[in-house]
Amino acid sequence: MLQSIYLIRHAKATGQEPDAELTDEGLRQAEKLAEKLAIHSISYIVSSPWKRTLQTAMPLARAALQQLHTDERLQERVLSTRHLENWMEVLERTYTDEDWMEEGGESSRFATARGMEVLEECWSRPEQSAAVITHGNLLSLLIRHYQKSFGYEEWRLLTNPDVYVLERQQGEQESPSIRRIWTD
Repeated sequence: MLQSIYLIRHAKATGQEPDAELTDEGLRQAEKLAEKLAIHSISYIVSSPWKRTLQTAMPLARAALQQLHTDERLQERVLSTRHLENWMEVLERTYTDEDWMEEGGESSRFATARGMEVLEECWSRPEQSAAVITHGNLLSLLIRHYQKSFGYEEWRLLTNPDVYVLERQQGEQESPSIRRIWTD
């Protein structure tokens, strides 16, 4: 039964759209991430299908000799289907009102729920550790699920890449512990 889930934000990218690629620096960061995580014996890897997350996950999959799985539920949270000049204000509001959403967007509650479905499926897998590669806002919502004080200001402090680990003891059913392990 799974004991650790590594929650990973993608490396530095050229933009926010689904097909945005990693920058040259981001590609180097992805290689470094794979090297640093090699000691953790990750045996299941699942990623958002967006290009920058796949490019972040591929070196890890190669280093761990594991297949890379994709899951659309890990794609970035949609704030709105229209262009928002004030998107930072909109994002901040979603941390104080989990049910609020802009036109065509997802509420924090909805986005968290789809991400948590993936994590619950990971916990039930037979492997000991998994890596989940996603995007900054969705990552922050998953962290917030376990650490209620994590909000907009903490989201702003996330780095590209960033790594948090969820850990629980053998047979333990209570909420796992969470801590940041990425240092660069």
